[in-house]
Amino acid sequence: MPLTTQQVEHIARLAKLNLTPEEIKKFTVELTVVLDYIDQLKTVETRDVGPTDRIGSGESRLRDDVAEPSLPAEEVLKLAPRHTQEFILVPKVLG
Repeated sequence: MPLTTQQVEHIARLAKLNLTPEEIKKFTVELTVVLDYIDQLKTVETRDVGPTDRIGSGESRLRDDVAEPSLPAEEVLKLAPRHTQEFILVPKVLG
């Protein structure tokens, strides 16, 4: 299912990406290849395949979650490049 350049431009706008005309052509081809592959995967019969959400024995090898003392707030604030009396100041991320 080939994508049109208009669809790629729309996706780029939604993702807030500024693409050059060359990039739009490139991504139109690349995304079409990905979507074609997904279409192939849709045809694979999986009715008799068991769940494969884990590889191996399924036992967790994570350490126990143990509460430990953390740094005092004053020390954390000293490590921050910008802060107020109580809060670390970070750059604005969203619009």
